[in-house]
Amino acid sequence: MNGMTRILIWMPQLLKGAQTTIIITILSVAVGLILSLFLALGKMSKHAVLNRLCSGYIFFFRGTPLLMQIYFIYFGLPQFHPALTIRSAFLAAMIAYTLNTAAYLAENIRAGIQSIDKGQFEAARTIGMTGAQTMRYVIIPQTVRRLIPPVGNEFIMVLKDVSLVAIIGLADLTKVTRAISSSAATALVYIPAMIIYLVITALFQFVFNKLEKKYSVYE
Repeated sequence: MNGMTRILIWMPQLLKGAQTTIIITILSVAVGLILSLFLALGKMSKHAVLNRLCSGYIFFFRGTPLLMQIYFIYFGLPQFHPALTIRSAFLAAMIAYTLNTAAYLAENIRAGIQSIDKGQFEAARTIGMTGAQTMRYVIIPQTVRRLIPPVGNEFIMVLKDVSLVAIIGLADLTKVTRAISSSAATALVYIPAMIIYLVITALFQFVFNKLEKKYSVYE
Protein backbone atom coordinates (compact mmCIF):
# COMPACT_ATOMS: atom_id res chain seq x y z
CA MET A 1 0.00 0.00 0.00
CA ASN A 2 1.64 3.23 -1.14
CA GLY A 3 1.67 6.55 0.72
CA MET A 4 -1.12 8.20 -1.29
CA THR A 5 -3.47 5.27 -0.73
CA ARG A 6 -2.80 5.41 2.98
CA ILE A 7 -3.52 9.14 3.08
CA LEU A 8 -6.86 8.61 1.33
CA ILE A 9 -7.77 5.94 3.88
CA TRP A 10 -6.78 8.17 6.81
CA MET A 11 -8.47 11.30 5.48
CA PRO A 12 -12.05 10.67 6.82
CA GLN A 13 -10.71 10.22 10.36
CA LEU A 14 -8.44 13.25 10.07
CA LEU A 15 -11.27 15.44 8.78
CA LYS A 16 -13.52 14.30 11.63
CA GLY A 17 -10.80 15.26 14.10
CA ALA A 18 -10.39 18.59 12.32
CA GLN A 19 -14.11 19.21 12.69
CA THR A 20 -13.84 18.79 16.46
CA THR A 21 -10.87 21.18 16.51
CA ILE A 22 -12.75 23.85 14.55
CA ILE A 23 -15.95 23.57 16.62
CA ILE A 24 -14.10 23.93 19.93
CA THR A 25 -12.16 26.90 18.58
CA ILE A 26 -15.17 28.78 17.22
CA LEU A 27 -17.37 28.21 20.27
CA SER A 28 -14.71 28.98 22.87
CA VAL A 29 -13.58 32.19 21.15
CA ALA A 30 -17.18 33.33 20.59
CA VAL A 31 -18.28 32.73 24.18
CA GLY A 32 -14.94 33.92 25.53
CA LEU A 33 -15.30 37.18 23.63
CA ILE A 34 -18.64 37.88 25.33
CA LEU A 35 -17.22 37.05 28.77
CA SER A 36 -14.10 39.12 28.10
CA LEU A 37 -16.16 42.28 27.59
CA PHE A 38 -17.55 42.03 31.13
CA LEU A 39 -14.10 41.21 32.52
CA ALA A 40 -12.57 44.22 30.79
CA LEU A 41 -15.28 46.57 32.02
CA GLY A 42 -14.99 45.05 35.50
CA LYS A 43 -11.25 45.60 35.59
CA MET A 44 -11.78 49.21 34.53
CA SER A 45 -14.51 49.71 37.12
CA LYS A 46 -13.98 52.04 40.06
CA HIS A 47 -15.78 49.49 42.25
CA ALA A 48 -12.88 48.04 44.27
CA VAL A 49 -14.29 44.53 44.79
CA LEU A 50 -15.34 44.09 41.16
CA ASN A 51 -12.02 45.46 39.96
CA ARG A 52 -10.05 43.05 42.11
CA LEU A 53 -12.17 40.04 41.16
CA CYS A 54 -11.80 40.67 37.45
CA SER A 55 -8.10 41.51 37.77
CA GLY A 56 -7.55 38.34 39.79
CA TYR A 57 -9.39 36.24 37.22
CA ILE A 58 -7.33 37.65 34.35
CA PHE A 59 -4.08 37.25 36.30
CA PHE A 60 -4.85 33.62 37.15
CA PHE A 61 -5.82 32.42 33.68
CA ARG A 62 -3.03 34.34 31.95
CA GLY A 63 -0.46 33.28 34.53
CA THR A 64 -1.07 29.52 34.63
CA PRO A 65 -0.52 26.98 31.82
CA LEU A 66 -3.56 26.12 29.72
CA LEU A 67 -2.63 22.45 29.97
CA MET A 68 -2.99 22.58 33.76
CA GLN A 69 -6.31 24.41 33.48
CA ILE A 70 -7.72 21.70 31.22
CA TYR A 71 -6.40 18.96 33.49
CA PHE A 72 -7.78 20.62 36.62
CA ILE A 73 -11.26 21.25 35.19
CA TYR A 74 -11.64 17.66 33.98
CA PHE A 75 -9.79 15.72 36.69
CA GLY A 76 -9.37 18.15 39.59
CA LEU A 77 -12.85 19.56 40.16
CA PRO A 78 -14.41 16.16 41.05
CA GLN A 79 -11.87 15.95 43.90
CA PHE A 80 -13.67 18.83 45.62
CA HIS A 81 -17.20 17.46 45.16
CA PRO A 82 -18.79 14.81 42.90
CA ALA A 83 -21.33 17.41 41.71
CA LEU A 84 -18.46 19.25 40.01
CA THR A 85 -17.67 16.27 37.78
CA ILE A 86 -17.77 17.07 34.07
CA ARG A 87 -18.27 13.76 32.28
CA SER A 88 -18.06 15.18 28.78
CA ALA A 89 -14.49 15.76 27.62
CA PHE A 90 -15.85 18.12 24.96
CA LEU A 91 -17.65 20.26 27.55
CA ALA A 92 -14.62 20.31 29.83
CA ALA A 93 -12.44 21.46 26.92
CA MET A 94 -14.99 24.12 25.99
CA ILE A 95 -15.05 25.50 29.52
CA ALA A 96 -11.25 25.55 29.81
CA TYR A 97 -10.67 27.25 26.47
CA THR A 98 -13.50 29.72 27.00
CA LEU A 99 -12.21 30.80 30.42
CA ASN A 100 -8.64 31.06 29.16
CA THR A 101 -9.56 32.94 25.98
CA ALA A 102 -11.72 35.38 27.93
CA ALA A 103 -8.75 36.36 30.10
CA TYR A 104 -6.56 37.16 27.11
CA LEU A 105 -9.23 38.97 25.12
CA ALA A 106 -10.24 41.03 28.18
CA GLU A 107 -6.85 42.74 28.12
CA ASN A 108 -7.22 43.42 24.41
CA ILE A 109 -10.65 44.94 24.93
CA ARG A 110 -9.42 47.06 27.84
CA ALA A 111 -6.56 48.35 25.71
CA GLY A 112 -8.96 49.01 22.84
CA ILE A 113 -11.33 51.02 25.02
CA GLN A 114 -8.50 53.03 26.53
CA SER A 115 -7.18 53.81 23.04
CA ILE A 116 -10.35 55.77 22.20
CA ASP A 117 -9.85 59.52 22.37
CA LYS A 118 -11.04 60.84 25.75
CA GLY A 119 -12.68 63.72 23.94
CA GLN A 120 -15.35 61.32 22.74
CA PHE A 121 -16.30 60.51 26.32
CA GLU A 122 -16.61 64.21 27.05
CA ALA A 123 -18.61 64.85 23.88
CA ALA A 124 -21.04 62.08 24.82
CA ARG A 125 -21.55 63.60 28.27
CA THR A 126 -22.12 67.00 26.67
CA ILE A 127 -25.11 65.71 24.71
CA GLY A 128 -26.55 64.08 27.82
CA MET A 129 -25.47 60.45 27.44
CA THR A 130 -24.99 58.34 30.55
CA GLY A 131 -21.82 56.31 31.08
CA ALA A 132 -23.59 53.13 29.97
CA GLN A 133 -25.00 54.79 26.86
CA THR A 134 -21.59 56.21 25.98
CA MET A 135 -20.05 52.74 26.20
CA ARG A 136 -22.85 51.08 24.23
CA TYR A 137 -23.33 53.57 21.41
CA VAL A 138 -19.98 55.36 21.11
CA ILE A 139 -17.04 53.49 22.61
CA ILE A 140 -17.82 49.78 22.11
CA PRO A 141 -18.63 50.06 18.36
CA GLN A 142 -15.27 51.76 17.75
CA THR A 143 -13.44 49.29 19.98
CA VAL A 144 -14.88 46.33 18.04
CA ARG A 145 -13.18 47.54 14.87
CA ARG A 146 -9.83 47.75 16.66
CA LEU A 147 -10.28 44.25 18.09
CA ILE A 148 -10.39 42.36 14.79
CA PRO A 149 -6.58 41.82 14.53
CA PRO A 150 -6.06 40.64 18.16
CA VAL A 151 -9.17 38.44 18.05
CA GLY A 152 -7.90 36.91 14.82
CA ASN A 153 -4.53 36.21 16.44
CA GLU A 154 -6.19 34.69 19.50
CA PHE A 155 -8.40 32.52 17.27
CA ILE A 156 -5.38 31.08 15.46
CA MET A 157 -3.60 30.48 18.77
CA VAL A 158 -6.61 28.62 20.19
CA LEU A 159 -6.94 26.61 16.96
CA LYS A 160 -3.43 25.24 17.48
CA ASP A 161 -3.70 24.96 21.27
CA VAL A 162 -6.78 22.73 20.98
CA SER A 163 -4.26 19.92 20.41
CA LEU A 164 -3.83 19.89 24.20
CA VAL A 165 -7.26 18.27 24.65
CA ALA A 166 -5.61 14.94 23.90
CA ILE A 167 -4.79 14.69 27.62
CA ILE A 168 -8.49 14.22 28.42
CA GLY A 169 -9.06 11.82 25.54
CA LEU A 170 -10.90 14.13 23.17
CA ALA A 171 -10.40 13.10 19.54
CA ASP A 172 -9.30 16.34 17.91
CA LEU A 173 -7.07 16.42 14.83
CA THR A 174 -3.85 15.92 16.81
CA LYS A 175 -5.25 13.07 18.89
CA VAL A 176 -6.55 11.29 15.78
CA THR A 177 -3.21 11.77 14.04
CA ARG A 178 -1.30 10.27 16.94
CA ALA A 179 -3.71 7.34 17.14
CA ILE A 180 -3.31 6.56 13.43
CA SER A 181 0.45 6.94 13.66
CA SER A 182 0.55 4.46 16.54
CA SER A 183 -1.78 1.87 14.98
CA ALA A 184 -0.23 2.06 11.50
CA ALA A 185 3.33 2.32 12.85
CA THR A 186 4.15 5.23 10.54
CA ALA A 187 4.79 8.96 10.82
CA LEU A 188 3.50 9.66 7.31
CA VAL A 189 0.10 10.59 8.72
CA TYR A 190 1.60 13.78 10.16
CA ILE A 191 2.06 15.14 6.64
CA PRO A 192 -1.67 15.33 5.72
CA ALA A 193 -2.48 16.38 9.30
CA MET A 194 -0.14 19.38 9.10
CA ILE A 195 -1.52 20.26 5.68
CA ILE A 196 -5.05 20.25 7.12
CA TYR A 197 -3.90 22.55 9.94
CA LEU A 198 -2.31 24.88 7.39
CA VAL A 199 -5.45 24.95 5.26
CA ILE A 200 -7.70 25.68 8.25
CA THR A 201 -5.34 28.37 9.54
CA ALA A 202 -5.04 29.98 6.10
CA LEU A 203 -8.82 29.96 5.65
CA PHE A 204 -9.57 31.71 8.92
CA GLN A 205 -6.63 34.08 8.49
CA PHE A 206 -8.12 35.07 5.14
CA VAL A 207 -11.51 35.72 6.78
CA PHE A 208 -10.00 37.90 9.51
CA ASN A 209 -7.87 39.80 6.99
CA LYS A 210 -10.98 40.55 4.94
CA LEU A 211 -12.82 41.75 8.05
CA GLU A 212 -9.87 43.91 9.07
CA LYS A 213 -9.74 45.58 5.67
CA LYS A 214 -13.50 46.10 5.56
CA TYR A 215 -13.75 47.64 9.03
CA SER A 216 -10.30 49.18 9.26
CA VAL A 217 -10.17 52.21 11.56
CA TYR A 218 -7.72 53.81 9.19
CA GLU A 219 -10.05 53.98 6.19
